[in-house]
Amino acid sequence: MLHRTIAFALLLLASPVQAKGGNPDALPAGMVSAADPRAAAAGAEMLRRGGSATDAALATLLALTVVEPQSSGIGGGGFLLTDDGKGRIETFDGRETAPATATPDWFKAEGQYLSFRQAIPGGISVGVPGNVAMMKLAHRRQGKLAWKDLFGPAIKLARDGFSVTPRLRDALARSKANAAFTAEGRALYFGPDGEPLPVGTTVRNPALADFLQRLAKNGPRAFYAGDNARAIAHAVARAERRPAPLAEADLATYRAKQREAVCGTYRGYRLCGMGPPSSGATTVLGILGLLERFDLKALGPDSPTSWHLFAEAARLTYADRDRWLADADFVPVPVAGLLAPEYIAARAQLIAPDRAMASVAAGTPPGVTVAMADGPVRDVPSTSHFVAIDRKGRAATLTSTIEGPFGAGIVVNGYFLNNELTDFAMVPEVEGRPVANRVEGGKRPLSSMAPTLVYDPAGKLRLAIGAAGGKTIPSQVAKAIVGVIDWGLTAQDAIALPLVYAPGGNTVIVEQGTALEAMIPALKALGHAEVRTAAMPLKANAVEVVDGRLAGGADPRSEGAAAQE
Repeated sequence: MLHRTIAFALLLLASPVQAKGGNPDALPAGMVSAADPRAAAAGAEMLRRGGSATDAALATLLALTVVEPQSSGIGGGGFLLTDDGKGRIETFDGRETAPATATPDWFKAEGQYLSFRQAIPGGISVGVPGNVAMMKLAHRRQGKLAWKDLFGPAIKLARDGFSVTPRLRDALARSKANAAFTAEGRALYFGPDGEPLPVGTTVRNPALADFLQRLAKNGPRAFYAGDNARAIAHAVARAERRPAPLAEADLATYRAKQREAVCGTYRGYRLCGMGPPSSGATTVLGILGLLERFDLKALGPDSPTSWHLFAEAARLTYADRDRWLADADFVPVPVAGLLAPEYIAARAQLIAPDRAMASVAAGTPPGVTVAMADGPVRDVPSTSHFVAIDRKGRAATLTSTIEGPFGAGIVVNGYFLNNELTDFAMVPEVEGRPVANRVEGGKRPLSSMAPTLVYDPAGKLRLAIGAAGGKTIPSQVAKAIVGVIDWGLTAQDAIALPLVYAPGGNTVIVEQGTALEAMIPALKALGHAEVRTAAMPLKANAVEVVDGRLAGGADPRSEGAAAQE
């Protein structure tokens, strides 16, 4: 049904997607941007050895498993977009799945549905990890180096040791309940006094180094079968808190998938991203589509009206996200309808430059076949995004996550397992109507991850970008694209722009400690009833193509860096 709807839409959804203009035949050097310089260096090493952008991204993911254990790694899942250097886009879905035995009442205990905080740390929140399967699928199609070569930098970091950074130390302190949930976690990251290891301390993770060597030698079977699969199933089923029936069979039957890219246009530029179970592309394209009738270039980034318009567009788009987005293998998601020009145009008429909407609600896009209830999801900001573009113009943009800081708190073979199931709606029905993103066996939870490729009006690759930070991710990506396209900023400066975050309803959150704080009175004068500040954990990364050369962008709020081969 979804494919028949798409066939009549003006929106292009296709896998693979062929961009009209293609990419440069050659670039002076490739580049990687990641949330940790040691991971970026791992990716750059692959480029120097003749690897593809995909090789570089996968080596970066492995290195982040070691040096950024709070955010991503092989115990979680992710989404990857690639361009083969000729404008041919492929997407890879490595999102985690619920165990086969899961039901909509998965989070119900003693007659009550659990809250997010009641579900973690512990076994009930763990989904079947998908990153390793996604890595293998992408490597088979886009890799140039041998599979085992991708593991070298990560194994070295785990075996020889890496230094605790301020960001890791802060995460350990803030999320001690998760990081120190098991004896393995305490032994790795905490001292004899029970406190997090100080900044600069060298951490060695021999268990992870040994396992990565087995994974390098034996391929994904080393993860999804045998000792590791038994260890995961045992750890989840016998967790000290909230044990759950995740079985070896759930791992053995997991499959990464290639899905249709979701593409649209903004001011003549073409943007492509991930479709369901990611809400990334529909939300980014929805925000930008609603903004297109306003002259943001003339307003500029210093105008409160610009940020008011951005907030209004986000409010409408997030309302649609919360009602209609979920795993399209289980729910008929109206992707084409949400991005249909007539629907966007009608929703855009709700936005006025001189006053805020009193309230927002989800619309009814073309193609809706099932009545759904709103199911807001608490998307916890502990994720990582990284980008690679190689000399041949091949690109990879990959977002990886274990959900919350240190995931479910459960360590297996030196890596943390995710708590991704808490990305499902924990209450499956509202007023008798099903929530699209409810738990079901084998289903993938809704995600905000938004790896994105941007092509200029001539069809040439202009920008590869993505972000971390829970439900703020689509807003971060849309804001940066506005910065590049409308305001003529570099990717670095566009990422560094402060953020207004408006996740539906009447609340507008202004990034604390930024120039936007001075605009709060103006935003209130425009009718935004509740405007508050927050220190948002933003973390975007990008690589852009400018005049035949690559330039990296890494969020100044993070420890991120770009590395050239």
